[in-house]
Amino acid sequence: MSTVTPQTLSQDDHVRVTAAIKAAEKTTNGEIYCVLARSSDSYFYPAAFTLSIAMLVVSIVAAYALEYWWYGVQLHVFVAAQVLALGSALSLLWALPGMAIWLVPAGLKYRRAHANAARQFLARNVHRTRARTGVLLFVSLAERYAEVLADAGINEMVGQETWDKVVTLLITEARHHRHADGFVAAIEVVGNVLALHFPVSEGDINELDDHLVEI
Repeated sequence: MSTVTPQTLSQDDHVRVTAAIKAAEKTTNGEIYCVLARSSDSYFYPAAFTLSIAMLVVSIVAAYALEYWWYGVQLHVFVAAQVLALGSALSLLWALPGMAIWLVPAGLKYRRAHANAARQFLARNVHRTRARTGVLLFVSLAERYAEVLADAGINEMVGQETWDKVVTLLITEARHHRHADGFVAAIEVVGNVLALHFPVSEGDINELDDHLVEI
């Protein structure tokens, strides 16, 4: 029995994004692909590691406190309490997976989101356009992360500062839960950049699907 993951965007939102991609690609030989991820990792194991270290530190502090107050606890009781506390914490983390992301450092979250963007760039064949003019617009909601990945043909002509502006646009709209608005605006900007450097030519074909993918 298969399950269907509910969409973050409405059907109307998807229609708007598709229309924006089609309109942008009418003026350029470039290709634009959009991916919206709810999260780029479960983060269970990094969060479990953080919890384990935190509880080890707390238990050491507790042991010294008990010793200071001359309160004796048998070793097997103390160890059992540690195991029970850690097991309860990990069970709670398993039952409420949304907690995990708050227990990992920002650097790890951004690295996982970037790795996911790179996977999507390859998995969606954005790197396989004839003129190497594919652009991926990627947003990962849990990490509050956005990235623009452009193929080699575009990066030779467009500086990173241009993509940074698009990323800022995507993040700003996502912060206000206007994900579709962010993609539509970003597509327009990217379309103008592509049209400037790679204007549409006779015989241009559409090499990538014109829609936003939710994962």
